Amino acid sequence: MDTIQIIVLALVQGLTEFLPISSSAHLILVPLITGWQDQGLAFDVAVHVGTLTAVVLYFRKEIGAMFVAWLASLKGKHSEDSRLAWGVLIGTIPVGIAGLLFKDFIAGNLRTELVIASTTILFGLLLWYADWSGKRNRDEHSLSWKDIIIIGCAQAVALIPGTSRSGITITAGLMLGLTAQGAARFSFLLSIPVIVLAGGMETLDYLEVANASDMNDLVYGALISAFSAYLCIHYFLKLLERINMTPFVIYRLLLGFILLSFYL
Repeated sequence: MDTIQIIVLALVQGLTEFLPISSSAHLILVPLITGWQDQGLAFDVAVHVGTLTAVVLYFRKEIGAMFVAWLASLKGKHSEDSRLAWGVLIGTIPVGIAGLLFKDFIAGNLRTELVIASTTILFGLLLWYADWSGKRNRDEHSLSWKDIIIIGCAQAVALIPGTSRSGITITAGLMLGLTAQGAARFSFLLSIPVIVLAGGMETLDYLEVANASDMNDLVYGALISAFSAYLCIHYFLKLLERINMTPFVIYRLLLGFILLSFYL
């Protein structure tokens, strides 16, 4: 891999992991435009490590408080932070089950340009509807167990390429009445165990076909991915204080139709 390819792919992963714009759509579009060969599983694992590092560092205070509160909850002492910690754990169960059941089917049947273009458009429109109709009067600490299961199931739908994990979980949060910031914060916290699970599965797949790799490429990819993801989280949350989801909806529609133009 050359330097430009490393930078572009790491930036794509770092930015699209947390913006509601579909990382899988971009990862298909990039080689269509550039003609680059697949970057390989080792690089995928490295950039996932980067995005995981970014979200853990950004929410380090919240994660620390949630972990302490979670330990206290095991002794019967419950709080908002312990409830949120349990919410992240419970909200991860649906995608874990769905991943085990449908991973091979999705990989073999749904990773096509037509599916990704269609879901990019469809779930973009759903994001617009949720943004337009949501009440926006709750934060992530107000989520009920039913709300958490709904958002967790929405996250499982994101296994379909083109859906966008952050996009569908933010959509579900908005439909349940969360503010945009609250929906995004819970989506980002919910991403931590999912990235760990996905990265772990990719690591196992990589070990089965491992070849000698240039460690510098992996390190640079992880660092660029982490840096760009950290900035993305920070400025996205700031931006949501001033704008709605319309720019991201428009971007998704344009991206979907561009992908369709390659397919048709």
